[in-house]
Amino acid sequence: MKKTLYLLSGIVVLLTTSCKKYLDINQNPNTATSATPELILPQALVATASNLAGNFNSYGAALVGYNANGGGYSGFGTYVTYDFTTGSYTGLWSSTYDNIQDYSYIVKSTNGQDRYAYFNAIGRIMMAHNYQLLVDAYNNVPYSDALGGASAISPKYDQGTAIYKSIAEQLDTAIILINKGLANPQTTIALTTAADPLFTQVAPPNMVLWKQYANTLKLRIMLRAGSKVTFTNTTFSADGFLTQDAIVNPGYSKNSGKQNPAWDTWAYSYTGSASGSAGLSRLPSTFALTFYDGTKLNDPRRGSVVYKAFPNTPTNQLGNETNPKPPNAASPSPWYKGTSATAFDKIGIFKGFDMGQPIMLAAESYFLQAEAIVRGLITGDAKTAFNKGIDASFNYLYLDNTGKLATTGYLAPATDAAAYRTANAGNYLADFDAANTNDKKIEAIITQKYIALNMILSHEPWNEYRRTGYPAITPGSTDPTKSFASVQSISTRPDRLPTRIPYPSSEFSTNSANVPKDVDKFSSLIFWAK
Repeated sequence: MKKTLYLLSGIVVLLTTSCKKYLDINQNPNTATSATPELILPQALVATASNLAGNFNSYGAALVGYNANGGGYSGFGTYVTYDFTTGSYTGLWSSTYDNIQDYSYIVKSTNGQDRYAYFNAIGRIMMAHNYQLLVDAYNNVPYSDALGGASAISPKYDQGTAIYKSIAEQLDTAIILINKGLANPQTTIALTTAADPLFTQVAPPNMVLWKQYANTLKLRIMLRAGSKVTFTNTTFSADGFLTQDAIVNPGYSKNSGKQNPAWDTWAYSYTGSASGSAGLSRLPSTFALTFYDGTKLNDPRRGSVVYKAFPNTPTNQLGNETNPKPPNAASPSPWYKGTSATAFDKIGIFKGFDMGQPIMLAAESYFLQAEAIVRGLITGDAKTAFNKGIDASFNYLYLDNTGKLATTGYLAPATDAAAYRTANAGNYLADFDAANTNDKKIEAIITQKYIALNMILSHEPWNEYRRTGYPAITPGSTDPTKSFASVQSISTRPDRLPTRIPYPSSEFSTNSANVPKDVDKFSSLIFWAK
């Protein structure tokens, strides 16, 4: 593994396509970064948001059944067969390690400097987030000597379980550092809006939110690991968990390379053209719409705010290339509601070129809490957390590109969420009282997370499916309402899905002595997977 892997700071969009720079302080890929933490942190956070919006969202959406191949396009290849190679989804690896390098520099350059306590803490938090992304995609990865530069160009691979344990400890350390800074405000450098495009724009005080974010990440790590990791500390700070969306916005604008990365990928270019947009070559999957159109759940409000022309939105089954309709045969345009180059609704998933980019939704935080309560990891009322997760999902979709509730059409997310529960009374996937066993409770929680993260942070539902088996599918079924597996799948598993992606080709050429050789995309499991 060469250090050039870690010093790209690119925004890689769909699958393994090109890099788009928003802000990059790494000029020479062979020279260590030299800049202040104040300059590095904002570009690192923007790079994290871009990596999630592009690489991880696209990867997860293809595998967990949010979208399928559309009409009028060809060449989907491994996208529909799952015959992944060492060249598949390589941006997950390179962009994430690149991003980790920036956070590592912040931590190393501020260690022992009390005045930089906040920067050091955030560096640790974001490294933890990024390393979890890597473990969840690849299992064992370089960690303990991954960032040694020229002195360690062939880093060893650490066990995923060991990495999980370590990053949970880093989150605990980050909270201690933040508390130390809060106790010494006169000598601790405060974060400005310029330095922190994530939490300085919202209340309460941003460092409280950073601690809540650390707690929520740790909760996700502990739930995913289950009993397979013995954590040093299984408690959380009294700050609690996120109750609001974690959204990065450095000032996205309608300029080349500066649009919101999800909008740029799925909607329109800065010139207003949809040509080349992933939204043109993809359709919603038939499976995904079953959670909105009454097949599995009745959800007309979220359905209509997410999908254009709902409930008559064209859909397809992944791998069906016989006669899939294009998103809009008369006037080709992306199929998500809200996407129009000049006049768009500014709500739903893709709200506009200037919308902030989520890196974690409050809905996910609440669903994590609900599951943790059911499993006895934390105390509280699981039903309350579950319902708050649904409320938070409605609220996020109803927000416009400025982060405020839309002025027309979708004004009352809490009221509509309550109506949703009433309309689905007795269906345990939405009515928590009807989930009369712990297994049904877990299924309901994960299914609602699947709905809430639809095309926003799609990798997380893919991780959750592999961990829990939810949302439930009928293994081997070719009925598009019962399974999201591709009809062209070559997987021999009962569910006809892959279990992971291969390590990138760069590792076999530069770190061949250490990269695991016995990995199979249909049988090798991430340590926490079923």
